[in-house]
This record gives sequence, structure tokens and C-alpha cells, in this order.
Amino acid sequence: MLAKFNDKFSVLTHHPDFGRLFLRLTFGILVLFHGIAKIGHGVGWIAVMLEAKGLPGLIAYGVFIGEIIAPVMIIMGWFTRPAAFIFAFNILVATLLVGLPKLFTLTKTGAWALEGEALYFLGALCVMFLGAGKYRFPFRNE
Repeated sequence: MLAKFNDKFSVLTHHPDFGRLFLRLTFGILVLFHGIAKIGHGVGWIAVMLEAKGLPGLIAYGVFIGEIIAPVMIIMGWFTRPAAFIFAFNILVATLLVGLPKLFTLTKTGAWALEGEALYFLGALCVMFLGAGKYRFPFRNE
């Protein structure tokens, strides 16, 4: 009985291109909020952290590529795989700059302190490996 239910449910819900679209939209929109915040508050604080590590502060402006341009490309389905790779690199650098001390830390509720960063990084890799699918603008095959 459960196997029959599973088979019918699988047939009804087997829409991999819609799944790709849903993942792209969810991921891209959530990342875009971070980029919009950087527009509003600036990236000076990132430049300070980079300079403290001996890196040029100018690199901080790369966050606009990783958190605005790349998510828009992911949402639209334009060069989705490279855009997802760019964001994965962006979140990896951000985690190394800010989150590294929390690598082996749990929150008060027992969650990994870097689970948000991990979710964004792994989500970017999923988008990169899956690609845009057929639902994108302008509509064309990948």
C-alpha cells in the first residue's frame, strides 16, 4: 500500500525543471537580500577585515558581484552554473573572514553555528551542478 502511494506521489511530483526553478528563485532571492543590505550599509567593514588580513580593501567590492549580480543571473537562469560558482566562492571567503572561529561551535539550540553559511555554500553547489533547467528568461534550452 505504501509503495503504491509512493509510486503515485512520485508520478505527480516528478517535475525536475520546476524543482530547479524553485531552487534558483529561493536561493537567488535570499542571497539578493544580503546584497541589497550591502548597498544600503556599504562594504567598508568588509574592507577593514580584509586589510587586517593583509589583503587589499578594494576586494570588498567583489561582494556586489557575488551577492547582487550572481543572484540575479541565477534567478534569471543566465550563466547559472558560473554564477552559482561565483556565489559559492563569495560565501566561502565570507566564512573564512568572519565565521572561522565558529567552525566547531554549536548554538544554544544545538545547531551548527555555521549552518547558514553551509546551507548557502551547498545550495550554490546544488544550483551549479543542476543548472538552470528549462524555465528561465529568455526561454531556451541549456
